Amino acid sequence: MDLNKVLQENIDYLSSIGNDPTGGMTRLLYSDSWLEAQKSVKEKLEAIGLTASFDEIGNLFGRIEGTDFPDETILSGSHIDTVVNGGNLDGQFGVIAAYVAIQYLLETHGKPKRSLEIISMAEEEGSRFPTVFWGSKNFVGEAKKEDVIDIADFNGLKFVEEMRRHGFDFRDESQPVRKDIKAFVEIHIEQGTVLEKEKLQIGVVNNIAGQRRYTIVLKGEANHAGTTPMGYRKDAVYGFAKICSQAIDRALEVGDPLVLTFGKVEPKPNTVNVVPGEVLFTMDCRHTDSKELHAFTKEIEALMRKIAAEHELEIDIDLWMDEAPVPMDETIVTAIEKAAKEEQMNYKIMHSGAGHDSQIIAPNFPTAMIFVPSIDGISHNPAEATDIDDLVNGVKVLASTLYELAYK
Repeated sequence: MDLNKVLQENIDYLSSIGNDPTGGMTRLLYSDSWLEAQKSVKEKLEAIGLTASFDEIGNLFGRIEGTDFPDETILSGSHIDTVVNGGNLDGQFGVIAAYVAIQYLLETHGKPKRSLEIISMAEEEGSRFPTVFWGSKNFVGEAKKEDVIDIADFNGLKFVEEMRRHGFDFRDESQPVRKDIKAFVEIHIEQGTVLEKEKLQIGVVNNIAGQRRYTIVLKGEANHAGTTPMGYRKDAVYGFAKICSQAIDRALEVGDPLVLTFGKVEPKPNTVNVVPGEVLFTMDCRHTDSKELHAFTKEIEALMRKIAAEHELEIDIDLWMDEAPVPMDETIVTAIEKAAKEEQMNYKIMHSGAGHDSQIIAPNFPTAMIFVPSIDGISHNPAEATDIDDLVNGVKVLASTLYELAYK
């Protein structure tokens, strides 16, 4: 089996579904291109002998029963949806890689002892409707009907109507969550530059960083830029600048794996000749250790209040996301590391700074991730790319890991 050829053909084929005329891919939950892609994957799964089916909400599964332990399932896959005008690897590479890896294993070793299953999750990105991880949250029984019953997309199309238009509906909440999943392995592009800069082929992910996200509003006093002396001003932008500078300096002192980002800034009235009276800004902080994450953000909250008081500014701090770090399963991490060694890959144990379906699945089933390099770290962008040899290396490590878990 020519892995390079098979992998590239499948990437090219699936990428043609939802191809955005402006460049890149747009394949959003419960859109026509999304359904076409899921149905195309279903046909491919059936073509290699897997039994394929959808669950109620549109997650797709392809399964082959194990010969010795059919009630023990080794699962691999990722999500099929994209961001608007995104790349052709984020999400779908994990689905394609699982398909190619299992096709290779079946051709090379025959049926597994434990059942092997692929999942193509309905949604992860939150790009069409204001909800995220709809696929994985339904898979583990955490999705709530009330969270989506009244939401709509940017064109006013209702979530529930679009779901039902494509033949799906809400999960039967009376049914128990599956108990047969013994391992979930997700392969993904890194979406960062660590592997590329360190000239490594594989990342073995042992933790997904926790995230705390804030929206902060500083209020001062808008006033004339020419007639208000510097000492009399209540300049909200100046206060923000102090907060941003001092907080980032402190983050640099703390160092990796802490990261801190002020990503959105909206001054008001945002005109050339008025002292800004208000600034709305966001803060995103991530760390792999929950105690460290909480301690640092509490320190920065105190810093922000101190600076606001010094500049006679009012401050409102809204913490609207507080996600704990999610450790990966040590046994599966060890299996991936063993596979990387057997395939003679240069690798490192690392954490993921981005969120993934694995963080939803890991608290419920043993889970770990494999990373392959991203060229220039670019993702969620038509320029998203990984060298085909690096993608194949990832498939080899995934196949070896699945062999260790399902065949031995």
